[in-house]
Amino acid sequence: MIKYLSLIAALCCVLNTSAQEIDADLIAIKERMDAVNGFTADLKLDLEAPFINMPTKHASMKYQKGKDIKFSSNDFVVLPKRGLDFALSELFEHPFITVNRGEEILHGISVKVLHVIPIGDESDMALATLYLDTQNQRIAASEITTKKQGTYKLDMQYAANQDSLPNYVEVSFAIEKLKIPLNFMGSDTKIDRKAMRNIDTKTGKIKLKITNYKID
Repeated sequence: MIKYLSLIAALCCVLNTSAQEIDADLIAIKERMDAVNGFTADLKLDLEAPFINMPTKHASMKYQKGKDIKFSSNDFVVLPKRGLDFALSELFEHPFITVNRGEEILHGISVKVLHVIPIGDESDMALATLYLDTQNQRIAASEITTKKQGTYKLDMQYAANQDSLPNYVEVSFAIEKLKIPLNFMGSDTKIDRKAMRNIDTKTGKIKLKITNYKID
């Protein structure tokens, strides 16, 4: 009986430790991003979507720790719903567990594939798959599945190995409901609403070239 109780206690200890541990490489990346108190940068934005014709746009971007990224432009307002949380603040907002899914080759480098699974019902995120560049301590790519706003993928490229912030980002999105992940203003942007109504799954890609970083 004592041997049986000892086995149960040991098993509970293992399960409890496993459930609470967060991947050390993800923690290291988060700590590196936490060192960035804020930044400003210039954006060049292109959109690829079958129902939207938008010329190349330019804007500025501003981030302060603990706040959402803000954008400004002379001829349009762009409000990303998802995908530009470089500081991982949304990811760490609610409790979660991580599962190591091994390694893959992405853009010629070895990356750790990590599943992030929220605990409880508070998070809008259902599942995140992160591709960690552990050598340079940064996120190389991610795929986020939300409960209400579909799935989006991020592919991030960096100008140099030491950089913690990307200089190029592609956000691919697929939304089942009649929604667009950006709110556009600008007379030169044309939206084919008939095509939107006839497409069951809206898909597209946002291409962001980021320059002139000023990091606090």
